[in-house]
Amino acid sequence: MKLLLSCCLLVLLCSDANPQARNNWPHPPQSASQVPAPAKPKASPVRSGSDPLELQREAKELLELSQSLQPDMESLNHGLLPKDTIDKLKRIEKLSKRLRGELSQ
Repeated sequence: MKLLLSCCLLVLLCSDANPQARNNWPHPPQSASQVPAPAKPKASPVRSGSDPLELQREAKELLELSQSLQPDMESLNHGLLPKDTIDKLKRIEKLSKRLRGELSQ
């Protein structure tokens, strides 16, 4: 009886049913030389209907508006909201949507 019990115990411990006997270790990542390089996005020409000078002007306006928000945000920390801050944010949103739309087509 003891022999049968010890044989069953030995079989259980050495079998593949034991999760500790499985090799579930993570594999190391591939080296940089084996990983294919990501494809570079191709530069598409700007649509013929959009004026490059107008796009540059709008990009410059967007930059100036975003830079002018920094003092407004600092005054918000003191509990003051300049009245043109909301208008600036709306204009920034409008310009960014327009630029993104023009450049993505």
